[in-house]
Amino acid sequence: MSNEIKIINNEKRLHFETLLSNGEFAFIEYRWHNGNLVLMHTLVPEGFEGKGIAAALARFALEYAKEKQFKIVVYCPYVNAYLKKHAEYQFLVTKNEVQ
Repeated sequence: MSNEIKIINNEKRLHFETLLSNGEFAFIEYRWHNGNLVLMHTLVPEGFEGKGIAAALARFALEYAKEKQFKIVVYCPYVNAYLKKHAEYQFLVTKNEVQ
């Protein structure tokens, strides 16, 4: 994965996002519910898939939750798959809606 991926928390759009070279964004959409960070959906535009962008976004979102001591609810299939490979973040999960 590239160290060039700069991810921000766009609180206005409720996205953890990165600006891509073509001007589009890759992002994880989130919501807040009962004080929990709810990870809804990951989107990486076609042509940018397979470059580690989704993994970087997932790691950023999970590190954000860890740092801020938020529990997470996972609706996003990609984040759910990422969590299965990265057990060190399982303690953050309060509810996993995708199996």
